[in-house]
Amino acid sequence: MKNPEYRRAGAALLLLLAFAVAPFLRGDPSQSQETPAAKDARMKWWREARFGLFIHWGIYSVPAGTWQGKQIPGIGEWIMLRGKIPVADYANFAAQFNPVKFDADAWVRMAKDAGMKYIVITAKHHDGFAMFHSKASTYNIVDATPFKRDPLKELAAACQEHGIKLGFYYSEAQDWHHPGGAARGGPWDPAQEGDMDEYLRDIAYPQVKEILTNYGPIAILWWDTPQNMTPDRAALLAPLIQLQPGIITNNRLGGGYLGDTETPEQNVPATGYPRDWEACMTMNDTWGFKSYDHNWKSPQTLTRHLIDIVSKGGNYLLNVGPTAEGEIPAPSIERLHAVGAWLRENGEAIYATTASPFKHLAWGRATQKPGKLYLHVFDWPADGVLDVPMSSSARSAHLLSVPGNPLAFTSSPEGLRLQLPAAPVDPVATVVVLDGVGRVEALPPPPLQPDANGVFRLGCDAAELHGPGLRVEGNVNLNLTAWRSPDAFPQWDVQIERSGEYEVVLLAQVPSPGRAFTVKVGDRTLSAKTGATGSETFTESTIGRLHLDAARSASVTIRPLGVSENDFIKLRALILRPVGQP
Repeated sequence: MKNPEYRRAGAALLLLLAFAVAPFLRGDPSQSQETPAAKDARMKWWREARFGLFIHWGIYSVPAGTWQGKQIPGIGEWIMLRGKIPVADYANFAAQFNPVKFDADAWVRMAKDAGMKYIVITAKHHDGFAMFHSKASTYNIVDATPFKRDPLKELAAACQEHGIKLGFYYSEAQDWHHPGGAARGGPWDPAQEGDMDEYLRDIAYPQVKEILTNYGPIAILWWDTPQNMTPDRAALLAPLIQLQPGIITNNRLGGGYLGDTETPEQNVPATGYPRDWEACMTMNDTWGFKSYDHNWKSPQTLTRHLIDIVSKGGNYLLNVGPTAEGEIPAPSIERLHAVGAWLRENGEAIYATTASPFKHLAWGRATQKPGKLYLHVFDWPADGVLDVPMSSSARSAHLLSVPGNPLAFTSSPEGLRLQLPAAPVDPVATVVVLDGVGRVEALPPPPLQPDANGVFRLGCDAAELHGPGLRVEGNVNLNLTAWRSPDAFPQWDVQIERSGEYEVVLLAQVPSPGRAFTVKVGDRTLSAKTGATGSETFTESTIGRLHLDAARSASVTIRPLGVSENDFIKLRALILRPVGQP
């Protein structure tokens, strides 16, 4: 599998390239010498695109989730690890992989019809199989399968023809085939054992060079799972991005390399991120094809995910998992066509927009452009009146899909009130355009009210977040994370209706016991230290009591004292409970 002459030539090139870009690698390893203006120019197309296609395709589509007559739990492309399939047995799938129905032009046209602006495909996943013609290893689609074609070359040509940007996914650390590649949980076959540095030099380095050299302009390099990637190991691969000026990279190389984008997976972050980010998600429950996964999300859910993500300043990378014959499953095509149909009517409210000026809208989401505010209405008001919590006004309003019919509205310091038609134009999301809008002045939300027992349950997603890094993450259960600075804190405004003693309770996970912090409610302050919950457990813990007086409004904050490399806590909710109440 290893060509000695190729390896020696690659090593010599590596030394020359590493020497040439050494200044680039000092400081922040990700574009450290780039000015903010240069980065904005490089990221411009990506920030405007908002919607891309992820393709997970490899020889794992041959077993399609089943090994030795058993359905293997988990995502399809992880079947080798989940089923602990020996290296030689898994490699036999290559001889059965002959995707003669693959049509690069049809795939790209499908993405374009869906309103997608870029494609990212798995050049090599964790199973170590290269979906391109690689000289570094014969374990690739041209040398090891009866197909004998390079689908990445065909996709590159089709993307050029149709004006779609092309990106490659590459698993730099995990490789369950080549000796020395990392494996989550460790090797299960002696054939996997070896030196990781040798694997990186002989396989990962030359293959990344190949995909960045042999396929024309590459817009994105999508690293994945940086297991065991030290700064020195990451520094081996990082210089290669200079082979594609203008390329965009993500945050999964490891070794301190931040890349350009955050990559939340399988969820829409509640608050977005302070820098560029992209949510990658599946249409069913798997990335790689599984023949028996029929748990498809509805077109409405997928379209609303897109709107939700863009309203928080992110991009949506939506996945398909083609079959071993080279076909994209029909349910995926149907859903992409439905999203594309919505975008053909409403794309103006998605492409090249920026995040919503509102923290929360009960009826939907918002996006904006200079002079325009787009209101994506999910839940149509029964009385036809849409309240927008903004003190600023607009010149005019209309439905995006019906531009000739203006909507009546009134504007006041209490908000803008729109009169809508009796029924929505589109049940997925009807878009209202406010034209002639200057800087949107969002009204603060009203103070939070207690429940019938006088208890305040202050969820992390209802907080105003202050300071560096702090954000809300999670899918069903949300929590605050990246909480490492005393200047980072959540704030809630509450209306206290009864005076008396209140228990102060945290629902949280505590990675670092013994850290000092304060909880402040109005002018009352409680000092405490974190207890231990365990690394995966969220528990309620009473930290003390405060006497609170009835007030029209009071601010509630919780702040750590001191800085830490780890999260102060992962907070799900702060609870204020009148003494004696359940």
